[in-house]
Amino acid sequence: MIETIRAAFVIARRDFTAIIFSKSFFFFLLGPLFPLGIGIAASNLGSQVNRDIETPTIGVVLSAEETENLLATRTRLSRSLGSKSLPELFVLNGLQGGEAGIIAKLDSDKSINAILSGTLEKPVLTGSERDVTQWRGKITLLAETALSQPAAVEVETRLVGQTGSSSERGQLLTAQGGQALLILLTMILAGMVLSNLVEEKTNKIIEILAAAIPMDAIFLGKLFAMLGMALVGITVWSTMGLAGALVFGGNWNALPVPAVGWPIFGLLMVLYFSMAYLLLGSLFLGIGAMATTVREVQTLSMPVTMGQLLVFFLAYSAITKLGQPVEWFAVLFPFSSPFAMIARAAQMDNLWQHGLALIWQAIFTMIIIRFSVMLFRRNVMKSGQAARKKSLFARVAGK
Repeated sequence: MIETIRAAFVIARRDFTAIIFSKSFFFFLLGPLFPLGIGIAASNLGSQVNRDIETPTIGVVLSAEETENLLATRTRLSRSLGSKSLPELFVLNGLQGGEAGIIAKLDSDKSINAILSGTLEKPVLTGSERDVTQWRGKITLLAETALSQPAAVEVETRLVGQTGSSSERGQLLTAQGGQALLILLTMILAGMVLSNLVEEKTNKIIEILAAAIPMDAIFLGKLFAMLGMALVGITVWSTMGLAGALVFGGNWNALPVPAVGWPIFGLLMVLYFSMAYLLLGSLFLGIGAMATTVREVQTLSMPVTMGQLLVFFLAYSAITKLGQPVEWFAVLFPFSSPFAMIARAAQMDNLWQHGLALIWQAIFTMIIIRFSVMLFRRNVMKSGQAARKKSLFARVAGK
């Protein structure tokens, strides 16, 4: 085992140095910036669309008569304006404690975005800055229309730092962003493992290496060399992105905080990207063991890429189904596990589950590498008709 690890380190250092100091590595660093920019623009557009179509729930703490008038007014206005244009109203009967009780209700009940209290003539809207700003005008319209005598109404606002609803919504956005970033980086970077292996197979370099060191060490070394290259690229892109954000400025406090906190979430992003890369890269190594030309690589890698998109969609669809069977399947299935677990990191604060998930993903990676080595030995190291007959005879004889 020690010799294998030492040989794998030699291979990893050889490949890593050759890639990092090549002239093409600079263009490799520039290439993914364009799809990343498109992805950021699409994400911002999607967020804007979500804000436009979102229909929140506003809790109502008014007198019985005013509550009835307000509900009737909403029903009447929704017929002409559309139900999506007005917030849903939910009557909170028996809410005690004044302003403190309202804040406690917002913090504990994630289904309520804000609470309307006071009177129709002097309404008070309590909620997060985002919800209060977005729906203050519609509440003013409802209150003015519900009054028996038309009058101008000024809605008083009371801001809270973060409600239970806004916290859950922010964590969902963080989970979606983490998953999208993982799949984007994995699909951009993992395919390079294929071309590297096929190139060395064509030049017969891989057979020379196999004669000197164990095949397991070659595969491990190549896989971790490509992972190191990917992490270097991510570090460069992250530094450029951070520098751009500092230059152009931004509201850092507006970023939704994940359940485990930003430092732990960032570390888990690196770990889960590494595991997703190793899982997909080890599978690509197996494909590279069967392919002999670039055309075969393209033919064989397409189903894997499509499969990777399917497991991403599986994990993405399970974000809002924590603890349900489909979400547990996404967590346990090795190829979707990194994406499902990063979503859990954004929504759940317990850390022990991530240790178990990383161990499970590492074990499955080693299984795939072992299987890839077997394929390589069968398809490359035993070439020729005589070797194939001997191999078949040996399998039948059990030798």
